[in-house]
Amino acid sequence: MVWVFKTNVTEPQQVQRLRPMLDEVAGCGRWNFALDDTDRILRVVGECVGHIVPDMLARQGFDCKELTD
Repeated sequence: MVWVFKTNVTEPQQVQRLRPMLDEVAGCGRWNFALDDTDRILRVVGECVGHIVPDMLARQGFDCKELTD
């Protein structure tokens, strides 16, 4: 399953800071940011990560909201 989140992550350095946590949740290479998108999209492939990722980013000081159809 692919989860899509709107975030306020804006810098590659911020992504690097989040990398170890995202790798643990989703596995290496199973997530990516679209920092050039207006919504700073984070896509994560995995099962049952919908509630984990927003909480994880919030603990690091970032906004993160799941986008749904």
